[in-house]
Amino acid sequence: MRRSTSRVGAIFAALLVALTAPANSSTPDADLVGSAIVRDDASLQIEAKIVRLHGIFIPSDGMRCQTRLRPVRCASRAALALESKIQGMVHCHAVSRNADGSLSATCFVGRSLASPGDNLSAYLLTNGLALAAPDAPFEYVALERIAEARGRGMWGFQVDEIRPR
Repeated sequence: MRRSTSRVGAIFAALLVALTAPANSSTPDADLVGSAIVRDDASLQIEAKIVRLHGIFIPSDGMRCQTRLRPVRCASRAALALESKIQGMVHCHAVSRNADGSLSATCFVGRSLASPGDNLSAYLLTNGLALAAPDAPFEYVALERIAEARGRGMWGFQVDEIRPR
């Protein structure tokens, strides 16, 4: 009887320590919901947190300028595409914390009770503006291959490279 009481006490103590211990730096925070600022590198700033889209790699393609905007906005193609896609709130589910302190998260726009919304990583992959990371879900790899087969974004004809003679 005494032995089982000490086991229960030990389990309770371990549970108490686990619940009150500070979060591990690799453990993500709670979900983030808010207005996002798209940074030049296509990361998002939600409140004071920097969020990088999980499962994708955005290659550097140089700076492009959106001249229809005043002031003119110069950033990567992926950042400009995200800026036009994000209208309203962004809902991000944190997956992990990166070495630089930013969060790696799966982010959605247009999320509601009736709709899961549009996955921003999938959006960039579908348009050929990102590559699937090695740890990406299989869906992301498939979307990258489809974009390549369709010649979308980086897989297509690069208009920026044509120079008049």
